[in-house]
Amino acid sequence: MKYVSADEAVSLIKSGDYVYLQGSTSTPEVLAEALARRGHELRDVTIYTGFGVTKGEAPFCRPEYKEAFNVDSFFVNNSVRRWINEGYGSTTPRFLSDVPELFRKGIWPIDVVLLNCSLPNEEGYMSFGVSGDVACSAVECAKILIAQVNPNMPFSYGDPVVHMSRINAAVEVDEPLVEVPTPAPNEKEIKIGGYIAELIPDGATLQIGVGGIPNAVIAALSNHKHLGLHTEAMTDGVLPLLEKGIIDNSQKVIEPGKSVASLALGSRRLYDYMNYNKDIIFRDVAWTNDPFIIGQNPKVMSINSCLEIDLTGQICADSIGTRIFSGVGGQHDFVYGSSRSQGGISFLAMTATSNKGHNKIKPVLTEGAGVVTTRFQTNYIVTEYGAVNLLGKNLAERAKLLISVAAPEFREELDRAAAERFGYSYLRLK
Repeated sequence: MKYVSADEAVSLIKSGDYVYLQGSTSTPEVLAEALARRGHELRDVTIYTGFGVTKGEAPFCRPEYKEAFNVDSFFVNNSVRRWINEGYGSTTPRFLSDVPELFRKGIWPIDVVLLNCSLPNEEGYMSFGVSGDVACSAVECAKILIAQVNPNMPFSYGDPVVHMSRINAAVEVDEPLVEVPTPAPNEKEIKIGGYIAELIPDGATLQIGVGGIPNAVIAALSNHKHLGLHTEAMTDGVLPLLEKGIIDNSQKVIEPGKSVASLALGSRRLYDYMNYNKDIIFRDVAWTNDPFIIGQNPKVMSINSCLEIDLTGQICADSIGTRIFSGVGGQHDFVYGSSRSQGGISFLAMTATSNKGHNKIKPVLTEGAGVVTTRFQTNYIVTEYGAVNLLGKNLAERAKLLISVAAPEFREELDRAAAERFGYSYLRLK
């Protein structure tokens, strides 16, 4: 493995190349900055990005580089959000579990991958384990691998491992991974977490999203037993359950005894806990998020958040009107996967109003809002006013249930809208 400077490493990238930039909390920012410094000489370099949390905006997202770099993101993260919404880059809609096949089938050409890797182990293998997700397939398909070799990267077992003989250029760095603090749940989120936890049985397999609501759910599970973890993102929130043995993975069918994830978002404490921990396996997201694999585990509890919902149960989770805010992530994969699981339940949770007091349960979705989970798949909807199950309910019944968990100040308005839309089928329910 040849160690060079960052500028020497990115000199392997040519105009017209297709480059995948690793995500999660491990974006190789030293390499990204070096690539941006070549913006005056490169043209038409496509940069694929996905789910990630970075220190700030991507250095290549500058107007003077608009001819050099074309950003194509399958999950709009903080580093490229402004750039894409200003029209300089774009986003490709795709379920996260289906993104790897874009590389494997050659639909997305891939020339170069920029990685952030651990130090090699005794056998010469390095891990990029906090971000297995799509990086696994990109590494598999790319012609050139350029790696930051970073002592701060934990070594994770499973798919996100590469032998140093495959690295075309390596750069020694000592850069801390981005840390995502565990948000303390507020009063509303604690209520939501309690409603969900009451519906989770012992022996359940958990998929838990990111944020205050999932952490509130975790905090309410301290008296549960024999839980399992098969999730897309591992966060600090699960550490107490792992350390206390509440998550023991004893009743899972898929990888029993092991906690399974595809990426990690957390603090240094989480990364240290993962390091050379054989009880944790990280996998390619095409595998972790495969609904047919997810559904083989018993009692899969899928817990995700959303931005708004209409009275028929359509869920928007990726945009605010026409403005793309994030992406589908694994929501759809786990909603479907939990429906295939014996005793499985999917929960879509949100506070009933936004921070500005706007209603999130609406007669119709905001114009331009994307439907991430269709009304054909929606199961439990949870707000601070309760949990309602839409499974098997007709449109009028759904509207009535959803209004019951809306903020009280909006219920009269929603009631009128439901009566107008659904007519006597709704009125007869009163």
